Amino acid sequence: MRSLKPIMLVEDDSADVLIIKRALKELNIENELVNAGNGEEALEYLKNGENERPCIILLDLNMPKMNGIEFLEEAKSDEELKSIPVVALTTSESSQDITRCFKLGIVGYIVKPVDYKKFVKAVRIVDIYWMLSKIPGEPRDNTALEKIVISDLE
Repeated sequence: MRSLKPIMLVEDDSADVLIIKRALKELNIENELVNAGNGEEALEYLKNGENERPCIILLDLNMPKMNGIEFLEEAKSDEELKSIPVVALTTSESSQDITRCFKLGIVGYIVKPVDYKKFVKAVRIVDIYWMLSKIPGEPRDNTALEKIVISDLE
């Protein structure tokens, strides 16, 4: 990621957390990974002024206590939190979930690939997207295109 701010992962499955950590390490993404096990834990972290705001939130939808859509409803209605980009990273292929998430303001929706190599590519695509995107309040990396190689997009 172009920012050194933490990445927030809202994910209750410890195996998926390990896979995401491994993928980030393999891609040399050095941002701290902050994990919340459900939407309630994520909101608690985000509303604590002592915690650094994440540069992006990777959000699972199917979680106990407060699921991803409930989290989005609350986070995107909060003036302090609504500008944080959220990408759904979930097993749900439901068109209702996809539509609802985009209506609530997510910036991307990725169905978790079962194959690890495909999963790493999906995470790399999110990384590339953020390198090239202009985000309010953050400087744009004008050398981002130079850092992307054709093999990243294959």
